[in-house]
Amino acid sequence: MAHAWDPDRYLAYADERGRPFLELLARVRAEAPTYVVDLGCGPGNLTRLLAQRWPEARVVGVDSSESMIAAARGSVPEVDFETADVREWAAGVPARSVDVLVSNATLQWVPGHLDLLPALVRAVRLGGWFAFQVPGNFDQPSHVIRAELAAEEPYAAHTQGLATPASHDPVVYLEALQGLGCEVDAWETTYLHVLSGQDAVFEWISGTSLRPTAAALPEDLWPRFAEELRRRLAAAYPARKGRVVLPFRRVFCVARVGEATRP
Repeated sequence: MAHAWDPDRYLAYADERGRPFLELLARVRAEAPTYVVDLGCGPGNLTRLLAQRWPEARVVGVDSSESMIAAARGSVPEVDFETADVREWAAGVPARSVDVLVSNATLQWVPGHLDLLPALVRAVRLGGWFAFQVPGNFDQPSHVIRAELAAEEPYAAHTQGLATPASHDPVVYLEALQGLGCEVDAWETTYLHVLSGQDAVFEWISGTSLRPTAAALPEDLWPRFAEELRRRLAAAYPARKGRVVLPFRRVFCVARVGEATRP
């Protein structure tokens, strides 16, 4: 079952979700690009920063969610937005046409996305930039507890085969992109997000990794699942003085596309 994205819920933690984008973008040293693409642009709030940095460029935001694209078009008129899957976009874009290609917290949703990297690199002109970041926290309680609960009865019958995000360590991306002839800067950062409220971690994942499970469960099972998930997450992330600390590891790559990538 396809899951829907909720722009308002996603933006509930806009500052925390936006910080990695800013730190990724700071390593992109493009001076005067003419064509900039944000793959997985979501509601467009971060895509706007690309248009502000490079006002002379054509900036395009791409997302597979129609609701996200609708929200983006309504709030960021200075950017062109398109509805497309990442794989579809990579297959359809002319080779060597993009000056800066950015993807923020998107590739983890693409199964086998390492195999997609050659196509994404081919989309970028020689000397251009390909930058992305993905979460690297899938071994943490926020993910493990949800998966364990979803595998229990009576939920298991409805949650088999759900979309599951995944990523790799920085060195894996570095070696893959170096093999494609890129000059690569790869690193990782663990943020300590301080969130308010007893159910803060539940609210956090409600905008992202919990979406497929919520979409898969029948209406009569979802409240029971959500209540138990809240309880388990609260035990794993205890609130102190009304605040919860959520460690969140992210993996970053900035690649300069070089001559070795020429077909």
